[in-house]
Amino acid sequence: MARRDFPNRSGSERSSSRRQRDPQEPSFIARWLRRLAVWGGAVFLLAAISLAVAVFVTERSLPSYERMKSTQTGQTIVVRASDGSEIVTLGPSYGRWVPYERIPQTLKDAMISVEDRRFRDHWGVDPIGIVRSVMVRIQTGHWKQGGSTITQQLARNIFLNNSRTFDRKIREALLAMAIEQKFTKDQVLELYLNKVYFGGGAYGVDSAARKFFGHSGEQLSLAEAAIIAGLVKAPSHYSPTADAAAAVDRAKVVVQTMQEAGKITPAEAAATDFKTVKLADEQGQNSARYFTDWVLPQLDLLLPDNDQPIEVWTTLDPNAQRAATDAIQANVPKGAQGALVSLDRDGAVLAMVGGTDYVTSNYNRAVNAVRQPGSAWKLFVYLAALEAGYTPDAKVKDEPVTIDGWSPRNSGGTYAGEIDVRSAFAYSKNTVAAQLGNEVTFAAVAQMARRFGITTPINTLPSMVLGTSDVRVIDMVRAFAAVQAKGTAVTPYGIRKITSTEGEVLYSHRPDPAQQLVPNFVAAGITDLLQSAVSIGTGRAAQIGRPVAGKTGTTSSNKDGWFLGFSSGITTGVWMGRDDAHPVPGLQGGTAPARAFAAYMKIATAKRPPEKFDTDLKLPLWQLEPDDEVMQANPDGYFFADPDGNIIEPGAQNRAPSGDAVVPGGEQGVAVPDGPPAAGDDFLNRATGRQSDPARPRPKPAATPKPN
Repeated sequence: MARRDFPNRSGSERSSSRRQRDPQEPSFIARWLRRLAVWGGAVFLLAAISLAVAVFVTERSLPSYERMKSTQTGQTIVVRASDGSEIVTLGPSYGRWVPYERIPQTLKDAMISVEDRRFRDHWGVDPIGIVRSVMVRIQTGHWKQGGSTITQQLARNIFLNNSRTFDRKIREALLAMAIEQKFTKDQVLELYLNKVYFGGGAYGVDSAARKFFGHSGEQLSLAEAAIIAGLVKAPSHYSPTADAAAAVDRAKVVVQTMQEAGKITPAEAAATDFKTVKLADEQGQNSARYFTDWVLPQLDLLLPDNDQPIEVWTTLDPNAQRAATDAIQANVPKGAQGALVSLDRDGAVLAMVGGTDYVTSNYNRAVNAVRQPGSAWKLFVYLAALEAGYTPDAKVKDEPVTIDGWSPRNSGGTYAGEIDVRSAFAYSKNTVAAQLGNEVTFAAVAQMARRFGITTPINTLPSMVLGTSDVRVIDMVRAFAAVQAKGTAVTPYGIRKITSTEGEVLYSHRPDPAQQLVPNFVAAGITDLLQSAVSIGTGRAAQIGRPVAGKTGTTSSNKDGWFLGFSSGITTGVWMGRDDAHPVPGLQGGTAPARAFAAYMKIATAKRPPEKFDTDLKLPLWQLEPDDEVMQANPDGYFFADPDGNIIEPGAQNRAPSGDAVVPGGEQGVAVPDGPPAAGDDFLNRATGRQSDPARPRPKPAATPKPN
């Protein structure tokens, strides 16, 4: 056999020859991409199987269609008056169930066009819609389109809440896919249109149609259907009863969207006339809603975690509320507004009127508006003076006066000369109030107002004695109620108890601990002055045939008129004026407000016995016998307030922080020493008969007109 010889070749040449003979091997990146595809496919398959199992399990756990129809969303709250009668029921209203075939086609088309254009094509979750929403977010910088389908919204409304957590979105998507597996598209849309929230407590198309248009949900024009479909995005913002213009603007967007989706022709869109839509009149709205608007937000504090149906038992007296409404409407000047708050002796709100017509304006002027009180503020000036040592019989001079360049004048520009404190208060002498405020210090007056419950900023300029600081009606009534309670703090409240529908008591009102704001002799003295103001002074129109104590208030140019007073344990305050603060011709505290007070109080006190006021001045020893030893003591230990008006417990004066403080709301940074006495030593000496300090400068007289 012949021998075949091969030439000698190096190892590299042999390796190269083998590579040429072997098939081409994949690169490193290609091998990893292939592995990633295999693992990714496996993970995707596993996720798909898990999702299918989760959807299947969720579908099996879903209630039947009939049970889904009967499921209701939202908390029902029944608000009751003091006699147990129902004031109002708040919460979901569902109307009649409208079957799919009787729901107007225009509404179905409108809802699908504006909320979920691919409703018929997806399986509960719309990936295309989600991608489109994200793209719009990237392009515009904020979310303009939601990715939730109609089915997801249905799942959220029935089974979930509105929290924006990732966990909730996952559960929502899972439920939506399960719902799509269990029910048909028509059933899903029927459930949705009968359960979605349209605002104003209306759930479902029938309830919304009856609330906004006054007829059944089976009879909707294209314009009405567009308005209803537009509500889903923001029910409160686009409500036709709250903002008709916003509702129409949103409805026009819905009509345009329907045209783009091919549901209506351009001619039909152009022919849609929103001017032909007639809104239904609001039903069941009355002045008691001012009270419920004030009370119901308190439920978040009293029962923060409750979402079950409840009954709220309030303090409102239906007879008193009707009388208050009639009194305001019968006496308020044309073009003006009126407000009234009435408290029982323990602070229970018996009546509250926040305006002349709740339907026209639901703004609650009784608790939200801040207005100048005028001479009604003199309550705090004279309280400070009485606490400092004055008595109702003490002599004062009604004469022109100038304080720091400010010269107040009396109404009419006349001056009575030497009179007693009682007459000065009864006839609302501005010059006397200015002198008293100057002597006891304006900071002391501000502290007294804080002490009696004024929560708004208080300035300490000289003119503050005439009521130039804005206040709320309910705060002023609270202050007068504390006087009626012989100087004890009174806290207004409107809820006596909250129960479940089965009668279980979930909350019961507890009175605050008694807190004495001023000594009894000060409360007796100011009651004497207030009674005189009604008997012989500016408040004579408030007389009701039984003892009444009160004070008028009128601001410059007749912009505000007030009367506040009490009788037989009931304290009531009335304010009248324009919302734009323009003058009201002829408006004074002693006219329309006093007459409204009297009209109301005659009815409110009718079943109560007349009560004689305690006006006997049982003066303390430090005032009757002002020797040095008694003057150094704090015999009553009743109350102390720092310059900010904060309450300090008895005996805590010496623990008050040092340094100067500024009264809240004080203008020009007026500072007062920490823990000041109610008056200077020279004033106390004069008030108690001791020798006055001749070195103390006296105010320079002047006369510049200043209305009462």
